[in-house]
Amino acid sequence: MLAAILFDLDGTIVNTDPIHYQAWRQMLLNSGMEIDETFYKSRISGRLNPEIIKDILPQLSPAAGQKFADEKEALFRQLAPHLQSLSGFAELLAWTETHQLKRALVTNAPRLNAEFMLEVLGIKAAFHAVVLAEDCIAGKPDPAPYQVALSQLGITAENAIALEDSPSGILSAVSAGIRTIGIASTHNPQFLQEIGAFMAIPDFTDLQMWTLLNSLREPDLSAITSNP
Repeated sequence: MLAAILFDLDGTIVNTDPIHYQAWRQMLLNSGMEIDETFYKSRISGRLNPEIIKDILPQLSPAAGQKFADEKEALFRQLAPHLQSLSGFAELLAWTETHQLKRALVTNAPRLNAEFMLEVLGIKAAFHAVVLAEDCIAGKPDPAPYQVALSQLGITAENAIALEDSPSGILSAVSAGIRTIGIASTHNPQFLQEIGAFMAIPDFTDLQMWTLLNSLREPDLSAITSNP
């Protein structure tokens, strides 16, 4: 029986990718490097900052790389004072309350960004567990963050659903054994399904998602198939 929903943050609860893209583009332009959205989606979106910087700015020392990342995230917060959650998110939270489901936030976002977004969105108290990649042995796409979330909630993967928008997030959740719904805010829905999501939806108003979740309040989760 469904016991918990595990949420990613960036691109899932709130579509921050346009703002992150703007911040990365501005910071990289200042370093003499111009990127487009295709580059952003393939080389930056969903990854951890140390990995990104090592990949695209290998000339920076670790200290300089950390300074660059801190400045980029400060710029992101400066550009994002009016964030709004994806359509249907408030209704989904209310549904989990009605059905007494546990909720976890599982994110690669740096701590200051996560705290900032939860504050702006007014959902600081919405989760029974908040798992940051920086507190785990590895971030997404490693399964560690989702494994930590399951442990903190005291449930098994079979009794959870994950909601993820990025390839790294989907790979992380699926590798942890969690059935994962792809949120197609930043990537093509077919692509999300190809890499492991068993369903891909545009936002939380999608009827397919609601039909599924209501069916999962039945005792047997095995009703989900890989190709619903």
